[in-house]
Amino acid sequence: MTGNTRDMADSVVEGLLEHFVAVEVKEVTDASAADLDVYDNLLFGVYTWGDGDLPDEFLDFYDDLQAKDLSGKRAAVFGCGDTAYRYFAVAGDILQECLENRGALVLQRTVKVDGCPGRQELEACKRLGAEFAAFIKQGAGA
Repeated sequence: MTGNTRDMADSVVEGLLEHFVAVEVKEVTDASAADLDVYDNLLFGVYTWGDGDLPDEFLDFYDDLQAKDLSGKRAAVFGCGDTAYRYFAVAGDILQECLENRGALVLQRTVKVDGCPGRQELEACKRLGAEFAAFIKQGAGA
């Protein structure tokens, strides 16, 4: 809605590309859980809506994700929220737990941003991309 998660994603992609990882970016509204079958590595950006909810546009995807076997896949999550609410950026935590429950090996490092990401937060996202690149190469034996 605000572009904050997209800005974060752009920085994560930078970190991945700097480490020679091919990237395909999809908006959740243009994706389905079935699309995940063709990928070995999954990186999700999600913002938290209201008092700790997934955004409406993520709900169908999330429901379908509940039935996926993600064994052998590596994943990571990042997102933003608003500390004015009781639960800060927990949509990412909800998604991370789902990925783990579906069998994915999830990078335990994440980036959570309060509102609009600034220079430091975008650098943290870029580092997350670099760390995810190392994480997936580790799984590939590289």
